[in-house]
Amino acid sequence: MTVPVTVLVVAKAPVPGLAKTRLAHTLGAEGAADLAAAALLDTLDAVAATPTVARMVALTGDLAPARGAAAIRERLAEFTVVPQRGNDFGERLANAHHDAACLGYPVLQIGMDTPQVTAKLLTACALRLLRADSVLGPASDGGWWLLGLHNGVGADSLRTVPMSQADTGARTQRALAHAGLTVDLVTELSDVDVIDDIAVVRARCPQGSRFRSLTAAIGV
Repeated sequence: MTVPVTVLVVAKAPVPGLAKTRLAHTLGAEGAADLAAAALLDTLDAVAATPTVARMVALTGDLAPARGAAAIRERLAEFTVVPQRGNDFGERLANAHHDAACLGYPVLQIGMDTPQVTAKLLTACALRLLRADSVLGPASDGGWWLLGLHNGVGADSLRTVPMSQADTGARTQRALAHAGLTVDLVTELSDVDVIDDIAVVRARCPQGSRFRSLTAAIGV
């Protein structure tokens, strides 16, 4: 069964010094970028294995100096890739949703900070989206890891939500409700922002995942 949904990944090129800067204090710039590359590739693998009609990546940054650039380029060949547009993260998220909605299907959007995500979970969330106005996946730090919308409706509410805050998830839910949407909450996940997140996320990564292997090898 092919699910009539577009999965959208909002991603940043894992360039040393620009990717995972909070982790770089402990792992170094290149180590943090290696971890970001592993998380991105695991995420793209899960999305590629999800039986949806379309897959898009909204990308910011230059892949040329990125860690894992060759593997990322090879994986991106299976995706529609568009540049992120906007001056801040909320604006870039809103624009990415509108870009993905142009493919003609509901949009299920994730980032690159939850490498433990699986095709099974994404499929379940996509099916939930077909029956709901919107779906929102809370993150354990108070943010969110997944947002599903129909035809871009509600996307513009993201422009006014402060991102990367302890109440970003609650504010997003209120903004969607204010836009007239019911919000269906799905599975909560932890994302990788700081060093203490790594063990929690690794424990839920499938065997053979790049993130799991890399973080175990470097002992974090």
